[in-house]
Amino acid sequence: MTVLTPTRERIRSAWNAIAPRYDEVATPMNQLFAEEALRRVDLGPGVRFLDVACGSGALAIPAARRGARVIAVDLAPAMIERLIARACAERLLAVTGRQMNGESLEFPDDTFDVTASQNGISLFSDLKAGLREAVRVTKPGGSVLIIAFGSPRRAELIGFLFGALRAAVPGFTPPMNPPSLPFQPADPDRFSRELAEAGLTDVRLHAFSDVEQVPLAPRRAAEWRDWFRGWIDGRLCDYLAPTDRAALLALIEPDGPNDLVNNPDFFLVRTWLLATGRA
Repeated sequence: MTVLTPTRERIRSAWNAIAPRYDEVATPMNQLFAEEALRRVDLGPGVRFLDVACGSGALAIPAARRGARVIAVDLAPAMIERLIARACAERLLAVTGRQMNGESLEFPDDTFDVTASQNGISLFSDLKAGLREAVRVTKPGGSVLIIAFGSPRRAELIGFLFGALRAAVPGFTPPMNPPSLPFQPADPDRFSRELAEAGLTDVRLHAFSDVEQVPLAPRRAAEWRDWFRGWIDGRLCDYLAPTDRAALLALIEPDGPNDLVNNPDFFLVRTWLLATGRA
């Protein structure tokens, strides 16, 4: 297996590449969970809300619906474009999108009442820096909300990807020690310590999961196949050589060995950790 070292530009390009399918498939699902998560922080008219690594608005849009004045930042301009399109479609005028590196936020200290991130800061190569920045820009006594992937051992969705990688790339071993970027916060004790070290008090963690069983309806299977294809050809292009990536893509085609439509034993399990704390 050939592994490439991602640069910030490659990461930006990867997220730009998957933005259309991410917006179509992932954001609506993430938005349902975000609506539930936002009930754990004080939101209402006039609250200044920052969404870090916002994607196409799964967290920012529900916050704006509740009256918050939202600034949403992301490294990928394609994600910001889709966020703004969603806000405009709902006539949510209090949503501003900016391209920005979440590990070095361009805001003064103590700017926001609530700072939040859904599967965003948890993907940063420097998780500690991302958490410190989230705390820094939050007003004293304000809330920080972080939603992250839970344990990969409970996420068959990730198991599907790892299984396909093993089949396509001989010798592939999931990078779990240290955890790969999506699962940096998966250990609740470690995550709690890192949140406290970043400056949060009253840290609370909650675990959630939901399940979708297959065989999927043809449309849902097609959506997931396109989502995997976009993830592999976008995000994973940071880590795999072109030949390995091509071999992996071949495995998720219809009627292939990992075809979701024809795999009756497969479950799509989404597992999250929800963390809250006070700045």
